[in-house]
Amino acid sequence: MRYATGGRLLLDGVDLDARPGETVGLVGPNGSGKTTLLRCVYGALRPTAGTILLDGDDLLALGTKERARRVASVPQEAPAEFELTVREIVAMGRAPHKRFWEPDSAADGARVDEALTRIGADALADRPFPSLSGGERQRVLVARALVQRPTLMVLDEPTNHLDIRYQLEILGLVRALGTTAVLALHDLNLAAHYCDRIVVLRSGRVAAVGPPAEVLTPELLADVYRVDAEITLHPATGSPVITYLPPAW
Repeated sequence: MRYATGGRLLLDGVDLDARPGETVGLVGPNGSGKTTLLRCVYGALRPTAGTILLDGDDLLALGTKERARRVASVPQEAPAEFELTVREIVAMGRAPHKRFWEPDSAADGARVDEALTRIGADALADRPFPSLSGGERQRVLVARALVQRPTLMVLDEPTNHLDIRYQLEILGLVRALGTTAVLALHDLNLAAHYCDRIVVLRSGRVAAVGPPAEVLTPELLADVYRVDAEITLHPATGSPVITYLPPAW
């Protein structure tokens, strides 16, 4: 896949797949193309060249509503100027499955309540969305994605603004759902623990792809991130643990 705008090539020759039920992490330095790639997948941007297939269907050929039935997105930042309550924001996730102006059913309400409880935001249900902190908004957007019941979840920095407890809970929830997920992460240790495979982007190209233990090596971190690091295995989980070494002054 390729994406260019304003004479700049932001993605070039990106080729990756996410298997059913797999959690795939996108990592890479700032400006490597992670957000651009995710926006192409969920339809906010249209690739300059290439195709995006979901269960064999061309996502670019689907209508907006049909795509929303199958792909749920959690963007890195959400506009907060609209005066809707948290419950109303989460209920928007049911819109792709309903006719225009069709009222919420009891089943819809139950799904909203369940999603709010699962992400620990049930106490926020009646709060205006703009009044929430950045971390609270992020959790609400994850709940909205949950009620869509999608085939694919696309998450851009879902742990952004979250304290460590909710980082672990949100990523654990994404894995436990069993839904195919593609997510961008800055924290390589979180990616190593929660992702089945990792795709490393650099300057809009795939630099490496594979299981965390194979991809996250001191050599790759030195090459892509320009940092020195030691890699050990967590004694309980067996996941790679990255310890960054301070530069020599």
